[in-house]
Amino acid sequence: MTERITNQFDEGRQPVKVEFVDGILLVTLKDGRLIGTPLAWYPRLMNATPAQLEQYELWSFGIHWESLDEDLSIDGMLHGVRPRPLQPQL
Repeated sequence: MTERITNQFDEGRQPVKVEFVDGILLVTLKDGRLIGTPLAWYPRLMNATPAQLEQYELWSFGIHWESLDEDLSIDGMLHGVRPRPLQPQL
């Protein structure tokens, strides 16, 4: 018997909107869910200017800030995964 590989992509998990409210990163998903995580979890975002925060790209699986070198996955946010702390530059 041959196993079928199923696509794990869930279209409902696509981000459609990003907002920053009272220190919380809010992401609205295509299926209507709203994910909120503390901005403090993401030092690059927390230290960014409002203009930098608004310069994001929505991808099928997450959010990308080119100028901040930051990528967040929707799966990670849904599972409460905190990114590793930034390493100090020598």
